[in-house]
Amino acid sequence: MADEALFDLLHMEMVSHVYKEQQSSKGEMDNKDRAACVSVLESMGFRVGQGLIERLTRDSPSFKDELDVMKFVCKDFWTKVFRRQIDNLRTNHQGTYVLQDNKFSLLTQLSSGKQYLDQAPKYLAFSCGVVRGALSNLGLDSVVTAEVSIMPSCKFQVVVQKL
Repeated sequence: MADEALFDLLHMEMVSHVYKEQQSSKGEMDNKDRAACVSVLESMGFRVGQGLIERLTRDSPSFKDELDVMKFVCKDFWTKVFRRQIDNLRTNHQGTYVLQDNKFSLLTQLSSGKQYLDQAPKYLAFSCGVVRGALSNLGLDSVVTAEVSIMPSCKFQVVVQKL
């Protein structure tokens, strides 16, 4: 229980620090500055995701296909990182996956409903990076985006890049 609170607080502080650093150097933030902050947080998450997936798959057999990898991410990886499984996984069987978490742990501290909906993207950048980093280490180059319509529910869209 204590480690959950520590992770949540660390995540909030990381987001706050990155945004304050950008704001202190410029004063007022524009869309370009916000995009730079999101990019920094996503990069941090990418590296964390790479490291976590290495540890989790060390003793696992290799995966058969892309769908097998995504199922592992939704069940085992998501449980280790966010303390619960994904509520719903959908695919079009052409490289696009939608992972829905109806009670995303990093948004539950913010609000329920639509009050802080405009603040949600900056708190999801790190998580998108974590998923992208994990998939990268499993051999899937991807683009991960997150969408929030009502907090704390969140949809992550994963588009696997075909080589």
